[in-house]
Amino acid sequence: MDASEALMILTALAACLVWFKLIVRSLNGPRVWPLLGSLPGLIENSNSTYQTCTAAIPFLARKQGLVTVTCDPKNLEHILKCRFDNYPKGPNWHAVFHDLLGDGIFNSDGDTWLFQHKTAALEFTTRTLRQAMSRWVSRAIKYRFCPILESAQLQGKPVDFQDLLLRLTFDNICGLTFGKDPQTISPGLPENCFASAFDQDTEATLQRLDHMDKYLSEIINTRKLELVSQHQGETPHDDLLSRFMRKKESYSDEFLQHVVLNFILAGRDTSLIGLCWFFWLASQNLRVEEKIVTEIFTVLMETRGADTSKWIDEPLVFEEVDRLIYLKAALSETLRLYPSVPQDSKAYCLEFKPERWLSKDNKNFEPKDSYRFVSFNAGPQICLGKDLAYLQMKSIAAAVLLRHRLTVAAGHRVEQKTSLTLFMKYGLMMEVHPRNLKSVLEKKHAKLRKMGMLEFC
Repeated sequence: MDASEALMILTALAACLVWFKLIVRSLNGPRVWPLLGSLPGLIENSNSTYQTCTAAIPFLARKQGLVTVTCDPKNLEHILKCRFDNYPKGPNWHAVFHDLLGDGIFNSDGDTWLFQHKTAALEFTTRTLRQAMSRWVSRAIKYRFCPILESAQLQGKPVDFQDLLLRLTFDNICGLTFGKDPQTISPGLPENCFASAFDQDTEATLQRLDHMDKYLSEIINTRKLELVSQHQGETPHDDLLSRFMRKKESYSDEFLQHVVLNFILAGRDTSLIGLCWFFWLASQNLRVEEKIVTEIFTVLMETRGADTSKWIDEPLVFEEVDRLIYLKAALSETLRLYPSVPQDSKAYCLEFKPERWLSKDNKNFEPKDSYRFVSFNAGPQICLGKDLAYLQMKSIAAAVLLRHRLTVAAGHRVEQKTSLTLFMKYGLMMEVHPRNLKSVLEKKHAKLRKMGMLEFC
C-alpha cells in the first residue's frame, strides 16, 4: 500500500468518525459506539435487561440503523395518546404475527383496529361480562385448582406455580372468550393440543395453526347452531364469541377466529405473569403477606361471620373481591416491578412497597399516571380487559393465601427469562403449607383488644 492509498483510507475513516460524532451528538439514551452501536451497553446490562433502555446497532439493523428509545412519561403520552395515529404497529409487526393473529385487534392499525376496538369496548364495559369472568374463575378455583394445591400440601411435594397458573388463566380466558373450558388445570395436568399451541417456548408451525383452526372452527360452527336453535327465555351465552356473533353485522369465521385468538393471547399472560411474580414477592415479604391475609380475614368476618370453616367453603364472590384494596395495591406494585411485557415499562424504584398505591389513610386505591405505569398500556390502546385481569388475579391470590403459606422450594432459582413476556426462566417451584386460620384470627383479636375495638368483630 503506497502513501496515497493510506492517506485516502485515513481520510475516509476520519470523515466517518466526524459524521458519526454529528449523528450521536443529537441522540439521547444509551451510549452509541462506532460499528458496535449500543451493543456494549446491552452486554453490560444483560442481567438487568428490563431496567435498561438499549438502542439498535447501527448499520446492522434490518432497515434503519437507529431507533428512538424513551421512558419519559411525557414522550409516552405523546406516542400513546396525543399523536397516536403517527405511531402505528406497522407492516413489519403485522407480517410477523399475521399467520396467528391475522387482522385482529392486537395486530391491526387504522380503521380495522378502530372498528374492533369500538365493538369490544361496548362489551367490556358491561357488568355481565365481569360476572361471567367471576363465575369461570370461581369454578376453576374450587373444583380443580384448590384440590391440586391441597394434594401437594398433603404429599409434601413442591409444585410449579408458573405451570399451574398458566393452565388456570388459560382455562379462564378460554371460558370467557368462547364459552368452553379446556380444563388443562385438572388432576394429572393433562396435555391439550389447543393449549400447547400457545406455549411460549414452541416455535410457530403450520401444524400448530392447523390445530387451532380446527379447534376454533368446531366451536364457531357449534355456537352458530346453538344460537339459531336457542328458544326464547333461555339463558343466552355470555362469552365474547357469542356476543360478537349476536351483533347485526355478519362476521366471517376467519374474523371470529382472529377475535378469539387475539383476546386469549392478551388475556392470559398479564394475569399469569403478574401472579407468578406476586406469589414470589409475597413469600419474600412476610409483612406484605400478613397485611394481605389480614385484609381478606377482615372482609370475610364481615360477610361470612367468625366461623372460619365458612370462609373456605366457596371462593370469594365478586363483591368480596372488590373490597380487597391492599391486595390490588400489591398486585399493581408487582406489575410495576415485573410488567408482563417488559419492553413497555421501566421500574424507577426497585423496592416492593404496595403502600405507594394507597391514599394517605390507606383506605382507598389510588391509580397512578397511566404514562408512568404502562403495564396495561395507555391512551386509546389501554387494555380493555384491565378490570377483568384484576378480578382474576385478586380472586386467585385470595384463594391461595387464605388456605396456604407458600415458600420457594430449596435450591430453586428464580430468574427472569429474556423473551417478549416476562416469564420465569425455571418456573416457580413452591412448597405448599397449610394456613393456620385460627392463629391469624387470634392475632387479629389481640390487636383489636389492644385498640379497644373488639366489639367490631
